[in-house]
Amino acid sequence: MNIVVDLNRCQGYAQCVFLAPRVFTLHGEEALLYTPVVPEDQQERVRKAAAACPVQAILVGEEAGSGER
Repeated sequence: MNIVVDLNRCQGYAQCVFLAPRVFTLHGEEALLYTPVVPEDQQERVRKAAAACPVQAILVGEEAGSGER
């Protein structure tokens, strides 16, 4: 599964960091870093993180251009 985060839309609420800390991390107070290719054991966490994002900045699978769902 691939993901893309729209960093222009991201407001640094960090819900994704709490839900999938192996994929998302904060650098400083507001700069989000993430792994674009999600390990299989983290996929459900990332789906929950995408759903929890208040500004819907996380695109998963097909939306991220990977051709996967």
